[in-house]
Order: sequence, then C-alpha cells, then structure tokens
Amino acid sequence: MAAKRILLLAGDFVEDYEIMVPFQMLTMVGHTVHAVSPGKAAGDQIATAIHDFEGHQTYTEKRGHNFTLNAAYADVKEADYDALLIPGGRAPEQLGTDASVLDLVRAFAAAGKPIAAVCHGPQLLAAAGVIAGRKISAYPACRAEVILAGADYATLPMDGAVTDGPFVTGPAWPAHPAWIAQFLTLLGTRIEP
Repeated sequence: MAAKRILLLAGDFVEDYEIMVPFQMLTMVGHTVHAVSPGKAAGDQIATAIHDFEGHQTYTEKRGHNFTLNAAYADVKEADYDALLIPGGRAPEQLGTDASVLDLVRAFAAAGKPIAAVCHGPQLLAAAGVIAGRKISAYPACRAEVILAGADYATLPMDGAVTDGPFVTGPAWPAHPAWIAQFLTLLGTRIEP
C-alpha cells in the first residue's frame, strides 16, 4: 500500500471522537495526517466537544480534550494532499463562514480526491456547494442543509456510512467502523491478515 497524505480540517469544538479516532487510526495504518485549523499553527490546540446519545431527543454536549494540531493551516494546498477528512461537531458551522476554507474544500472536490465527512462535517460540504447530485449522509439535524445543497440525503442508522463517488459520509461517530473502512477503500488501503 502506498501511504497517502491526508488533510484533516477542523476547528474549535470539533467532536472529540470524530477527530481523535480517524487521526490515530489513519496514522496507525501508515498514512500521514496533517490536522489543521484556520488561524492556527502546528503545536496550537483546538478544543473538542463530546457528543453523546443518552436517550434525549438530541445528543448531549460536554467539553472534551484539547487536540494538538500538527501542521499550519496557512501552509496547506490541495495539491499537496491525496484526500480530505472533515470531522463533525460544532466546528463545521464556523468553518463554513471562512472563504479560504470553502475554496480549499472546492479544490479537493474539483480534483476528484476522496473526501470523508461525518456527522456535522457535511455542513461544510453543503456550504462549499460541492455535493449537488450526490448521496450524502450527515447527522439528521443537518438533513435540510444537505438537501438544500442539492444532494440526496441518505437516511442511515447511526453506525452506517455511504460512498458516492469521492465522498464518504456517515451520520455520527458510531459510524466510524463503516465510515473509515469505506474511506480506506477509496484511499486504496488494503489491510491483510
């Protein structure tokens, strides 16, 4: 397997599991993952939030860990990466207000590179206008945004994921096994016994 360079785009109050698990797992299998956030440099930290499903009408939110970024946002260019990963949480709604972030997402989409987004991550794809005509999953509260962006909203169980072209999406962190497995397939990653 050829190791890939993956850009992980996040911001304050990204969902804790949705940044930690993919970052660690993709690194563990040999890929290089650069975690960045607008206005931040390597060594800076972002705050995370833990979203849990505890029987209420929606998820609960608690303060999570600090996550240390390992690259500077100012230095990233789509051409230097093989794929893009967008975790969920509260960060995508803020990232979607940054024109440079939207341009970066559009560059990955225009290049046809794999893009994995989970939970609220597809909010950023919707804001960038890159999902029209695609089957996209997201946290159910993001359904309207996905549809208004011209995509076909994929209603999945919380542990499900869907791939359509270069996009791999899932509704929340319980989807990690399916979502990351489908992303690895798009990356050409093969794990053999």
